[in-house]
Amino acid sequence: MLQTPLLKFLARTRDTLAPLREGEVPSYIPELAKADPDQFGIALATIDGHVYETGDTQVPFTIQSISKAVVFALALDTLGAAQVEAAIDVEPSGEAFNSIRLTAENRPFNAMVNAGAIACSGLIADAVGAEAFPLIAATLGRFAGRALEVDEAVFLSERATGDRNRAIAYLLRNYGGLRGNVDEVLDVYFRQCSLLVTARDLAVMGATFANHGVNPLTGETVASPYAIARTLAVMSSSGMYDFAGEWIYRVGVPAKSGVGGGILAALPAQLGLGTFSPRLDVHGNSVRGIKTCEMMAEAFDLHMLSRRDDVRACVLADYDFRTVPAKPGRQSREEEILAARPGAIRVLELAGRLSFASMDYVSRRLADPAGMPEFLILNLHRVTTITDAAMTLLIDMLQEQLPAGTTTVLAGVDAGAPVAPRAWTLKGEGARVRIFATYEAAVEWAEDQIIFRRGGFPERGADSVLARQGLLSGLAAQDVAELERLCIRKVHPAGSEIMAIDAPPNKVHFLLRGVVSARDRNGERVDTLIPGMAFGELALIGQPRAASVRADGEAICMELSMDEFRRFQETHPRVAERIIRNLALLLAGRIRRATARIEMLTG
Repeated sequence: MLQTPLLKFLARTRDTLAPLREGEVPSYIPELAKADPDQFGIALATIDGHVYETGDTQVPFTIQSISKAVVFALALDTLGAAQVEAAIDVEPSGEAFNSIRLTAENRPFNAMVNAGAIACSGLIADAVGAEAFPLIAATLGRFAGRALEVDEAVFLSERATGDRNRAIAYLLRNYGGLRGNVDEVLDVYFRQCSLLVTARDLAVMGATFANHGVNPLTGETVASPYAIARTLAVMSSSGMYDFAGEWIYRVGVPAKSGVGGGILAALPAQLGLGTFSPRLDVHGNSVRGIKTCEMMAEAFDLHMLSRRDDVRACVLADYDFRTVPAKPGRQSREEEILAARPGAIRVLELAGRLSFASMDYVSRRLADPAGMPEFLILNLHRVTTITDAAMTLLIDMLQEQLPAGTTTVLAGVDAGAPVAPRAWTLKGEGARVRIFATYEAAVEWAEDQIIFRRGGFPERGADSVLARQGLLSGLAAQDVAELERLCIRKVHPAGSEIMAIDAPPNKVHFLLRGVVSARDRNGERVDTLIPGMAFGELALIGQPRAASVRADGEAICMELSMDEFRRFQETHPRVAERIIRNLALLLAGRIRRATARIEMLTG
């Protein structure tokens, strides 16, 4: 497989930094001193679940302080923000990670230094008892997408040499920040730090942070958006210890390092980065890891405060029937009604991430009462995310801003759409919306409503008149009657397949009553047809079927076989020529409509 530009960049970065010999392998935990100082791996995971790897990305090492970020998020979700935030502050300490010092209120400065991490593990141990470590290990595994194991040798080494952490723990207990048996809590803490991970694992964990708590490989939600956002905030200010200020200035990506040689970085909504290299600087951070992140940030402008998003990009197109015509193929009376009201349906094609700023932009586009239609269609097919802030503005727009005479329709909300849960939530909030799986179905419904309100449909229970079919436009009544005698009237039960996608093109169906849906090979609805429309008409020119057709309810059709049409063509050549011409006009209309929409979408 060809290497992508990003993989090539990561490989070049590793080749560039591998010769660095700066830094030292830590020795204060004897087992860590056994690491190979020349090992170096870089992995990057995207929020759609792709992982790039170069170098020693499968080499296991202990996670150490990187575990603090996940355990803090776990505590927030398990115990609630109020309890955790009352026990642990969120301010940078400006001191070494193992400083024996608390705030003026006798709380740990934050959860990324040892005092805060021990307090955090203590809170969980106090809440769930003996299940504390299994819960922590399982959560770290869910972030990584696989079960993690403890390096028992490192655990025993940390326990044997952990007097400084014991001093911190007893200080916490003295001020009420730690309850229970100190050694039992420290065993939980030492074990979580001794879990084995790889650079790839760190990248996936970072991508889980970047993906609002959803592991992009497994699809599992492993933490709440609240916990993720607050953890990333503390990582930004304190994740790199007393190097945090320099880090956020130069790199600008939330990150957490560990003395095992790993660095986890998470750029929200974009990627997770994991590096492994055991040589550490004076702050306890991997030298090559920091250089890797700096090179990435500089090359691709990843600093989170350098974003240049244009909120206007969320609206791909904004149009009505003046620029994109109504669907062709309706009866002449229906087409006249739609043509007389070119502004009755307005479509906004939305895309990407709907945030606070982009949703505000959408609402401002709809602030002019003169531009409000009968039906406003918001096509969400290309929308990937709707944030909480955007939802607040959207609900208010639907309930308060839009006039009562405007019906809002959400399109592109099929079962697999990323925004489907959000869209259906609007119903529960009391918003006046109709929701459709496809753009075509939404437009069809809105057009039908406009026609129905003007009395353009036949009375309920009555058949559509065959002479009004677009395919038969311009034919004399006698010719239509002759064709009708050649047709077979057929009733199709609800749910039955009227036309199979692979069946030979040997019949044209004129829909007289009911509604039918055209579906692709996957069974997805691609079009809706109502009385007065024909389907299977490509049989007139011998072309294969492009979709199957199914009766949504009971449907009645007049069906003309191609054998009968060819006999009619021999006796009525001019009439048959007119029918073929009408087919060409209908196809041309569809092309014009599709072209106009493409031009609106592409600018």
